[in-house]
Order: sequence, then C-alpha cells, then structure tokens
Amino acid sequence: MPVGTARTCMNGLNALSGVGLLTVPYALSEGGWVSLALLAAVAAACWYTGILLCRCMDADDAIRTYPDIGERAFGRTGRLLVSAFTYVELYLVATGFLILEGDNLDKLFPGARVTLGTVSLAGKRLFVVLVALVVAPTTWLRSLGVLAYVSATGVFASVVIVLSVLWAAAVDGVGFSGRGTTTPLRIAGLPTALGLYIFCYGGHPMFPTLYTSMKRKSQFPKMLVICFLLCTLNYGAMAVLGYLMYGDGVLSQVTLNLPSARLSSKVAIYTTLLNPVTKYALVVTPIAAAVEERIRGAAGKGARAVSVAVRTLLVLSTVAVALALPFFADLMALVGSMLNVAVCMLLPCACYVRIFGAPSMSSVEAVAIGGILVLGSLVAVTGTYYSLMKIIHELV
Repeated sequence: MPVGTARTCMNGLNALSGVGLLTVPYALSEGGWVSLALLAAVAAACWYTGILLCRCMDADDAIRTYPDIGERAFGRTGRLLVSAFTYVELYLVATGFLILEGDNLDKLFPGARVTLGTVSLAGKRLFVVLVALVVAPTTWLRSLGVLAYVSATGVFASVVIVLSVLWAAAVDGVGFSGRGTTTPLRIAGLPTALGLYIFCYGGHPMFPTLYTSMKRKSQFPKMLVICFLLCTLNYGAMAVLGYLMYGDGVLSQVTLNLPSARLSSKVAIYTTLLNPVTKYALVVTPIAAAVEERIRGAAGKGARAVSVAVRTLLVLSTVAVALALPFFADLMALVGSMLNVAVCMLLPCACYVRIFGAPSMSSVEAVAIGGILVLGSLVAVTGTYYSLMKIIHELV
C-alpha cells in the first residue's frame, strides 16, 4: 500500500474509532447474539454509502465537502440539511464526551465533593464541570494542529482498551462467567442495539476530506474496506468480550463494570478518558466556526473576543445538557438512530440517486440502495422513538 494511502487509511481508522467501542457490549446485551449479524450489516451499509459519497464528488470537481454534495443534489436546502444534521450530531457527541468523562472519573474517585459557599457539586456532576473547565481553553485555539496530532492516537487507544479488558478477564480474575440471556434475539432491544451500532460508524462527514487528500483516488474503496473491516473486528471483539464477562449486567460503558483496583482496569479507564479530552475541541470547532461565520459582520475588530465568547457558551451549553441528560447509552443510541442514520445511510443514498438519476443505476445498485433506505428508515423511526422514551422514562 502506498505511503499516502496508508496515511489516509490511518486517518480513516481514527475517524471510525471512537467512544462507541465502550457501548457495543451493552448493545449486544440489548439485541442478543443475532444482533452481531446486524453489526456486520450496518458496517457493510455504511461502507457502501461512503463509496456513494465519493462517486458524488466525482460528478463535480467543485465538490470538496459533505455539505457541497448536499447542495449539488438538492440546492441550498440540501446544504442546510446536511449541515444541520452534522452539527447537531457533533454537538451531542461532545455532550456525550462530558457524560463519559463524568461516569468514569466518578468510578475512579468515588465520593468526591466540592463545596463553594452554598453551591455543592459531587460525583458525576462535579467531574462533568471539572472536565469542561479543562477542555474549554482548548476550544479557544485557532490552530488545532497539535490536538489533531494527539487525537490520532485514537486507533492505538481503541486497541489498548480492548486488550486491557481482555487482560482483566483472563488474568485479573474477572473471567467469562457473565450470565446472559439464552434468547438469541431480543426484538424489544433491537432499536437500541442498532442505534448504538450505527453510532460506531459515524465517520462520513470526514470521508470527502479523506478522498480529496488521496493522490491515487482509485485506492479509496480498498482503503475504506480495510478501515471498516478492522474497526468491525475490533467492535465485534469488544462486544463479545464484554458480554461474556458481564452478561446482562453489562453497563452502558463496559469500563464501569471493571474492578477499579486492578491495573488493567485503570489502563482501560485512563485510556478511555484521554480521547474525549483531546477530541472535544475538534468536535465543537466546526459548530463554533459556523456560528462565528454568521456573526462575522457584526463582530468587526472584536472578532477574537466574539470567538472566545461563542466557544465558551458552546461548552457551557454542553455542560447543561450533560447534567440534565446524564444517560450515555440512551443519548448515543438517539444520536445513532436520529442523526448518524441520516448522515451515514439516508442522505448519501438520496444525494446519489438525485445526482445520477435512478435510470443510470444497475439493478444491483438499486437493490442495495433500496435496502439501505428501508433499513435506515426503520432504525430512524423505531430507534429514535425508543431512545426518546427511555430518556423520558429516566427523567420522570
């Protein structure tokens, strides 16, 4: 594989390697063993829609980004639709980062409390606020080159987490005696499981950038196959491993089940904590840039101050949402069902059909796109409904 293609492959792996890794054992417990076949089906569908996005880019040399594809297909409305889904997805992922950090830090340091006058913060809420204070200054940076370099450790971190969990089971005494259901398929839990599986493959907004960065663009489909295959193997291994260890008792993040006193557990948890801290600014910056673009004319010479204010308010708003909805798995299932399914499955198919026209498609293409649209629509409706109902139930 050429050096440039290998570098793009690493960037693709990083785009697909995220905190969804922690939720796949819980997804397996929700959907049953047969749901692993759906994980593979979701991976195949998302790989194919990634290919469709790049075919759309070949239709016009002026296309450089995902919103450009939306505009080429559906005009200004298409650009706004793609941008809206992408920005809301990024916002909720950033919120999920804070919830994840709060959950895992609370496991490492139980009983922590800080009191300032009449205000007292403890446990997960305390750590959500503290992490926000740490990441807020990183969002003020104009150049995120250093953070981008650090966040590239995501691929390595994902492997370390799986190996640490395996070590906890095989060496540190946790074992593989988790009590799971004997039912191979749980229909009631499928919407949640599918939402979480789709959340794992939310790298489509980056694919156009990766495609344009390649000198040998003909290698892109092969590169994407490698990325999806390796990530699916990693996700599948973690799902099976975590479920065999804890069965139906596996929590929304498998790291919360690990015995905190063990070194392997500490390695897994600290590695888990590193990625959200380094990636938070990368996730919220596109949202902040879009807001700043809207108010640039009114900012004038105070553009820098406006930028800091916008990004600080953005961080504060994610803190508020994280404190109000501290349900990591349910929130990420909602992101997967309502947003990722649109960005990764429905919109690529719709844009492709719109740009090239149905008559130009082969029968195999038509069947594949039709199947993806049906699957995506079912997940969008059922997954969004069940995720919202579970969040509402937790709040009541």
